[in-house]
Amino acid sequence: MPTVGHTALLALAVMAAPVLAYAQSPAPSPAAGAAAASTRSGDILFESRLRYEGVSQEGLDDATAVTLRARLGWQSPERSGFRLLVEGEAVVALVDDYNDTIRGPARYPVVADPEVFELNRLQVAWTGLPDTEVIVGRQRIVLGSARFVGNVGFRQNEQTFDAVKVTTRAFEPLTLTYAWIDRVHRVFGDDSPVGEWRSDSHLINVEAPTPAGKLTAYGYLLDFSNAPAQSSATWGARLEGSRSLSPDWSALYAVEYARQSEYGANPARFDLDYGLVSASLKRGPFTGTLALERLDGNGAQAFQTPLATLHAFQGWADVFLTTPRDGLRDVSATVSYAVAHPPVGRSGVLTVSWREFHDVDGSARYGSELDLSARLVLDPRWAIEIKAAHFDGAAAAFPARDKVWAALDYRF
Repeated sequence: MPTVGHTALLALAVMAAPVLAYAQSPAPSPAAGAAAASTRSGDILFESRLRYEGVSQEGLDDATAVTLRARLGWQSPERSGFRLLVEGEAVVALVDDYNDTIRGPARYPVVADPEVFELNRLQVAWTGLPDTEVIVGRQRIVLGSARFVGNVGFRQNEQTFDAVKVTTRAFEPLTLTYAWIDRVHRVFGDDSPVGEWRSDSHLINVEAPTPAGKLTAYGYLLDFSNAPAQSSATWGARLEGSRSLSPDWSALYAVEYARQSEYGANPARFDLDYGLVSASLKRGPFTGTLALERLDGNGAQAFQTPLATLHAFQGWADVFLTTPRDGLRDVSATVSYAVAHPPVGRSGVLTVSWREFHDVDGSARYGSELDLSARLVLDPRWAIEIKAAHFDGAAAAFPARDKVWAALDYRF
């Protein structure tokens, strides 16, 4: 079984220093932070993340990545309904014994955090129409759970879009979102040959409250001229809600179905299904969830979600960022515990998840995965997170791997 090397201790020591300094000094008040970040001439935007990632993968050398991500931006005051936002992003590698997807080395597992220095967002927002916002420019787009469209926030270089996005609540109780995407700036950065997709894509998302919960209907028409195999049309709907069972217990549920076919520049021909059923029980700080997610595959083509925040789905080991050609069936059990008053800090969340992976009809087993995480919010500015994933592969195409992360976040 692969194991993460002792280099993790060096990274944890580096990351522990700011935490120790925090513990020995008084925390800044929220009022003071607001005064520092916001003035009459606009808002300063800053966030950073120092992270260790260690990967041991069968057949490869152990990888160690210590990366620092920083974003600095400015948002103007609103004038006549207009507001400008500009933000830059830089990622540097303090320890670079990993395959960053651009320069390799190929003997290491992939850690998709290459060094970058680039424009992250440059957008103009306008709210001149009632209950409507229009955003034009390079922007962050996250729709719903980010299962189909997201910013891939887990990676150091987030995914952003050159787009026009309109969100309106003028047709209450509906919330309508439409976006046209001209460019996708992916997590691999400007120096990567796959770092940017040229796009003529349309996103349609409609949310409505119902007696059974929130109903979302969507259509995502993706067309990428330099990545035609990723072009597709996906139409679907999701229903999610909750019910109180007793003063102590409540139930949460989600059901989703989508159909995907070829679109735009894609030369293939296919019609594939997606389905999700999720049920949770919650009592106080405990939440337990059972879920079945199914992505269809026909042996040549599989249901794909190329703009999704993929790390949040199919396990944190990132084995199934691309759905296998025979599809994927993911059965998972997750338990989380919300710590309201930890010994240090303001709040925390502990999570453990177990997953079993098969092909879409269940005849071939791909493997199983155990995921663990602990996140501690120290105050409105500081947070720390430790995560681990162990994937036990059952097929040669999906080798076993272990991953460990430790991250320190700061923002104002």
